Amino acid sequence: MRVDRDLTQQKIADVLNCHRIVYHRYEKGIREIPVWALIQLAEYYDCTVDYLLGISNSKRHFGE
Repeated sequence: MRVDRDLTQQKIADVLNCHRIVYHRYEKGIREIPVWALIQLAEYYDCTVDYLLGISNSKRHFGE
């Protein structure tokens, strides 16, 4: 989603209030992303955590 929206890793790191290298490690799967960060990203991208994790193909909850 970051790349599709032409956002930098630094921009998302700023959203998460972390260093760019930390976000880079989340994105590459080197470091496990904490639940709080997933929630913040879901809010930022206006989608579900399931969508971010690849569990669902739907960006929204049923009924929305």
